[in-house]
Amino acid sequence: MLRTNLSAHHPAKLWQNYIQLTEAEAAFRALKSELSIRPIFHQLERRAKAHILVAFLGYALWVTLKHLLIRKGSTLSPAKTLKLLGTLVSADIVLPTTDGREIRLRRITTPSPEQKQLLDQLGLSVPDRLSFDQECSADSASA
Repeated sequence: MLRTNLSAHHPAKLWQNYIQLTEAEAAFRALKSELSIRPIFHQLERRAKAHILVAFLGYALWVTLKHLLIRKGSTLSPAKTLKLLGTLVSADIVLPTTDGREIRLRRITTPSPEQKQLLDQLGLSVPDRLSFDQECSADSASA
């Protein structure tokens, strides 16, 4: 039973509005708990807008992952999936040469059998190695 002060709407429309409300509340709960995005009090409007954008993109990716898991028949939640895949990391192997230069090889950890099974189920793969881009943009250099 749903109690409301809105009487002009059709019951099906009221129910749809209620479901939208619960989904919005669930989104904020996911932002605060699973995605760990807490309120931050910014001094500049552009920073506040950037924070909202990052929170929105994080939530959009969260929902996309949730639907991908459902479509692929996985019983895992997005939180458990990210926790399971969160131990996959990349690292640089730096080899000094005799002439003073360095050779950098970027490698990714080998997935565990459980991670490999999940990646296969989702139709994803981890590359053997990543390319190493030695140049950086002016934006990232000044950030």
